[in-house]
Amino acid sequence: MISSISKIKNKKVRFFTIGCKVNQYETQSMREQLIKAGIKESSKGRADIYVINTCTVTSRADRKSINYIKKAIKENPKGLIVALGCLAEKDREEIESVGKVDIIATNKSKNNILKLILDKFNFSSGIDNLSCDNLISSFSGHSRAFIKVQDGCNNSCAYCKIPSVRGRSRSRSLAEITREAKALIQNGYKEIVLCGICLGCYGKDLKPKKALVDVISAIIKLKGNFRVRLSSIEARDITDRLIKLLASSDKICRHMHIPFQSGDDEILRLMQRKYTASFYKKIVDKLKEQIPDIAITTDILVGFPGEEDKHFLTTVELIEYVGPSRIHIFPFSLRKDTLAYDLPSRVSMNIIKERIEKLGIIARRSSYLYRKRFLNEKLYVLFEDKKDRKTGFAKGYTDNYIEVLCDNLNVTSSTLRPAEVFKVNPECTFVRV
Repeated sequence: MISSISKIKNKKVRFFTIGCKVNQYETQSMREQLIKAGIKESSKGRADIYVINTCTVTSRADRKSINYIKKAIKENPKGLIVALGCLAEKDREEIESVGKVDIIATNKSKNNILKLILDKFNFSSGIDNLSCDNLISSFSGHSRAFIKVQDGCNNSCAYCKIPSVRGRSRSRSLAEITREAKALIQNGYKEIVLCGICLGCYGKDLKPKKALVDVISAIIKLKGNFRVRLSSIEARDITDRLIKLLASSDKICRHMHIPFQSGDDEILRLMQRKYTASFYKKIVDKLKEQIPDIAITTDILVGFPGEEDKHFLTTVELIEYVGPSRIHIFPFSLRKDTLAYDLPSRVSMNIIKERIEKLGIIARRSSYLYRKRFLNEKLYVLFEDKKDRKTGFAKGYTDNYIEVLCDNLNVTSSTLRPAEVFKVNPECTFVRV
């Protein structure tokens, strides 16, 4: 056989990633595995290898995953097509029906992406001398770096099939996470985003047990000018200890994304969300009491089976109480292998669209009222590499997750710097540096 390392260096790879921050992290891990072996990445244009990291959280994610696979096949019919991830876990047949897909692999296979590709090319392995710890050291195309701290989910939300494709919660070691964070900070990343399929479950499976606060505490002790942000976390996982830590350190972003999906207790029970609207309110009250300027962002699922106008209005009331700075609104998606699949009283798509439009108006107003509070205030902004498409201005985010625009085109990216908010309108927030 031909030496794999010398032969593989002639290959180009292109990645397509659909879905959550965890998927994006795992793509970066695969990217670094292949780059270490000498494979070159092609961000656009024809490649020899296409890696499609799929998602199946909604039917839209399924379609998007399949469309990227088709795009790769069309771009290079002779290329090696690799489809892996959540859609591949349960719906292999759907991927096979597309046609030429050379490798269909599970989420676990992402750790061995190089071996999968070498075996398919019939190259000798020759990878024993390559580092196989799979820790990432950069984050391609991002000014922020994501770190996956855990995988899997022990919850059983009636609308979600992710636990069936990701398995039960599994935590990474604190030492490994800290080592990865240190490398990213040393490589210039000014924001570390901690993510997981169920972030708040971190450490419950470890011996001895750990908690998310242990991860945050370890990272903020590292040297450097950086900040830490949490990705989505369930209300039930926000402890007094976590709130106290967030309030005590200026290295932790004043922002929490806490999905509530519905503001109605009857619908929450049908969703198997295992909390009430009043419990959610108490968590938000605690956060605002100790961190007055905190940004609360959230997810709302519209049109869950059985959702009537009265339930929807209760959700609107909860939004008005919480005052989220951002709301991710999405329609109920019928998913096989979920409890909601067989529920009666489905909501028509026309009603769902109408409710989404109403929530969109409410969400924009809620965002504006939150951002308006910071007029003439100085906030620290992490500017990005990419300019705003509409204005051409520099774009960045404050620690409390306000997207800002700056007309100073000399602003360098990937730097944390103070900026004064001088204009806030319903669509944009502008700052001076």
